[in-house]
Amino acid sequence: MSIWWSLHLRREAASVPLARRLLIGTMETAGVDPDVSFDLSVALSEACANAVEHGGGTALGGCSEAYRVTAYLDGEKCRIEVADAGPGFIRMQDVRPARTDAEHGRGLCLIRELADHVHIGAKPGRGGTVVSFDKILKWKKDPSLLTA
Repeated sequence: MSIWWSLHLRREAASVPLARRLLIGTMETAGVDPDVSFDLSVALSEACANAVEHGGGTALGGCSEAYRVTAYLDGEKCRIEVADAGPGFIRMQDVRPARTDAEHGRGLCLIRELADHVHIGAKPGRGGTVVSFDKILKWKKDPSLLTA
């Protein structure tokens, strides 16, 4: 089975749970194991929160700039990409774990722990950051898509 979707979202806090719920619903319908779905939804929430907080300035008219979320469920793997228009990011190997009592700075480390592969880079030819991460999928024994 192959499923993909892409969203353009405003850089507003309310967009984060929207993306998370869409991902969870997609994976539940496809029959992905709930533990894998939870891990990916937390990683997606962290990537979206970073895009909202660091992904660019306020556009004319007081409207926030948008960011993009794309999810691919293809065969045995899920890949998620979150792209923003911010100032860019340092290399992934430069990310250091935040203190355990820190309120900020743990998102990228958490994504790295929850996903099998993480890549952070610049959007080709433009400013901004693309955070992409993959995870091998596990399946429920009785997926709802197959029993519907």
